[in-house]
Amino acid sequence: MSNNKINILYVDDEENNLMSFKAAFRIKYNVTTALGAEEALIIVQTKPIDIIITDQRMPNMTGVEFLEKVIEINPAPMRILLTGYADMNAVVDAVNKGKIFHYLSKPWNEEELDLTINRAYEVYQQAEETKQMSEKLVVSNDQLEFLLRQKLLS
Repeated sequence: MSNNKINILYVDDEENNLMSFKAAFRIKYNVTTALGAEEALIIVQTKPIDIIITDQRMPNMTGVEFLEKVIEINPAPMRILLTGYADMNAVVDAVNKGKIFHYLSKPWNEEELDLTINRAYEVYQQAEETKQMSEKLVVSNDQLEFLLRQKLLS
């Protein structure tokens, strides 16, 4: 993470929302924006992203469809869905298919969104630490097995 700031990707098809988000959060976080899911998928493949926040209603690809594709590319970033519509099916799909961390209504409340970002990042960090510890355990286990085989051969 550069500058010890959380790397956030905000995806929306409305440029005003992208500018508002960036204006509200650019000082506190490393904010990258994308004007649609296709552009965002390229960013997910090329930049380190900790948290993805996406609008549900976008042309060509919904937020849930976008998040499903993100999971195939990189399941690590935490996912937050925003929608201006009380679409319960979208929320259910987001939880089940997009494996979202949280769902918020638009227009978003800056304080609530900030708290959600911080909670999501705590979960992200815990998952990354667990992954690293698991990788270390695998290496240690392999080393122990090697030493045991060496001892049995001598």
